[in-house]
Amino acid sequence: MATENQSDTFDIGGEDTVHRLGFGAMRLTGEDIIGPPDDEEEAKDVLSRATELGVDFIDTADSYGPAVSERLIGEELAPYEDTFVATKGGLWRDDRDGSWPKCGQPGYIRNSILGSLDRLQTDQIDLYQYHRPDPEVDYAEAVNTFATLKDEGKVKHVGVSNASVEQIETARDVCEIATVQNEYNVGDRESEEVLEYCEDNGIGFIPWAPLGSGELDGLDEVADNHDATEYQVGLAWLLQHSPVMLPIPGTGSVDHVEENIAASDIELTDEEIETIEN
Repeated sequence: MATENQSDTFDIGGEDTVHRLGFGAMRLTGEDIIGPPDDEEEAKDVLSRATELGVDFIDTADSYGPAVSERLIGEELAPYEDTFVATKGGLWRDDRDGSWPKCGQPGYIRNSILGSLDRLQTDQIDLYQYHRPDPEVDYAEAVNTFATLKDEGKVKHVGVSNASVEQIETARDVCEIATVQNEYNVGDRESEEVLEYCEDNGIGFIPWAPLGSGELDGLDEVADNHDATEYQVGLAWLLQHSPVMLPIPGTGSVDHVEENIAASDIELTDEEIETIEN
């Protein structure tokens, strides 16, 4: 099975073309997404191998580590001649209990992007996403901070994450929204309505946790048909399920990143898709 990225492309914001199968960099950190990985060189090898095989869309966040994932990406891949890098702001980490407190305060977001720009070693974030709505901050006000950063040239495209259709519409009244990132996989399709909204409006849909918790029951027969793993079938299904789908499977292993990219070469039949979805 070919390992080069065979996924077709999507134009983020209508102008930046990327292969639809990307890479999520959350796992390039320590245990529980806190601190550096045990082997930083191995983590950088994963990034390098992904791009060698045609991955040109990488997603991260300032809270991964925190700051670790962005730093490794900057050290290994900057400058980004052929790589589109997305990051997120709006969450911070508490290393005492591993929680992810929300903060959509304008001052916090403005401070956060300065760190992201520095760690990613760039003058402009390709895609900056509001990580998770903060119930203490008016949603439109929070998104307006991202819009202002775009007007200032610090951000090229704005995205939202963990958002409802109503919130997306509120955000679009503030500025153009290029992508939405919600949890979505074979076993969890609660954001189907959001996905359909994105399809109708030409918005990229980035499914976080594209392989769920790693339990993909019922895909073994389809996997056997393609001499593939259930994880590869799960990714292939996402790619075929919607033309705006931008899966970002993550790993800290070179072998696994090659396996994930190889999923882009799997073509599921209509009967197999029906089996997966039912």
